[in-house]
Amino acid sequence: MYWTVHLEGGPRRVNHAAVAVGDHIYSFGGYCTGENYRRQRPMDVHVLNTVNYRWTAIPLIKPDDPQSLCVPYQRYGHTAVSYGDKIYVWGGRNDEAPCNILFCFDTKTLKWSCPKVHGIIPGARDGHSACVIRHSMYIFGGFEEEIDRFSRDVHALNLETMEWRYIITKGNPPSYRDFHAASAVGTKMYIFGGRGDVHGPYHSQEEVYSNEIIYLETLTSTWHCPATTGKIPPGRRSHSAFVYRNNIYIFGGYNGIEDRHFNDLYCFVPDSNHWIQIKTQGKRPCERRRQSCCVVGDRVFLFGGTSPYLGPQLPMAPDNEDMPLDGLDSKLMDHSDLHVLDFVPTLKTLCLQVVIDKRLEDSWLPRDLRWELQAMTTNNNISRPLNNTG
Repeated sequence: MYWTVHLEGGPRRVNHAAVAVGDHIYSFGGYCTGENYRRQRPMDVHVLNTVNYRWTAIPLIKPDDPQSLCVPYQRYGHTAVSYGDKIYVWGGRNDEAPCNILFCFDTKTLKWSCPKVHGIIPGARDGHSACVIRHSMYIFGGFEEEIDRFSRDVHALNLETMEWRYIITKGNPPSYRDFHAASAVGTKMYIFGGRGDVHGPYHSQEEVYSNEIIYLETLTSTWHCPATTGKIPPGRRSHSAFVYRNNIYIFGGYNGIEDRHFNDLYCFVPDSNHWIQIKTQGKRPCERRRQSCCVVGDRVFLFGGTSPYLGPQLPMAPDNEDMPLDGLDSKLMDHSDLHVLDFVPTLKTLCLQVVIDKRLEDSWLPRDLRWELQAMTTNNNISRPLNNTG
């Protein structure tokens, strides 16, 4: 595995939600230090072309546009999943309140809608997880502000019938938590990490960070906690989890007890319940949390997130209660970077990487290779919006 691309200039976002559809990655919402998250405004959508590494911003809906009634407000701590050409955004909050309305973004028309749902709708929350198994979106955990407690409930939305169901499970469920990660492998939903509390569902500031991996077999609605072997990652929250060839990968995150950010990479193999700490080639991203990771083909695209403040080059998050920084005492910086991890880099990719790393002369190379080198080394500028032609 090789970290091949590192570009700046994309959307500076933290605690956003992103999902891949085809060769494009769609990133929804999130926050950035200095912005106002008390007033409601339309959610921003940024699109990454994974062929040329260029970001574009979809124009925001104007208040007098009839479609504005179906556009989610800007938020953080929400989830996004894809089903066909459509992306479903659920949950999350701004600084005033959480939300439990389902929104649908059509990647063909670039338009929002509010699908009519029925059944037992989950309570508004943020910091939950979501993944798609068969025809349903499964929701687990999060923090429900209305009842002021962590959750460990499971809800499922049938994306064909738009019916919500509360799933009555068997076995021992994961502890109450938020900002964990859920990964779908076959018919199983794997849960790892997250922030809990020694008092169970109640938030007392006595945090717990589990490093167990637990899965729900959705065919039987039964929880299982397998005995694992290998190099087990430390407990954490606000990390990224992604699936590649039926294995689950964990990157980054934060442990509040140790006040520690991570930039390590672990692989969990469900077939053997074995953990492996992965050693990658190339320059890996710095320690961070609340970034996004999306798999496209044999590559992982990582972007955004927040880290301990290391220098004057990026905005610093102030220590005040108005920002959604979980009461951290340390100063943080928000990222606008993009990193690409290639699972099986081709010989051509490795050669291009040598040209970049050694700053070799490239004028003699064929035009298509020079174009690839330019795409891999030119920082982004997303000030020009993507035209909405739908």
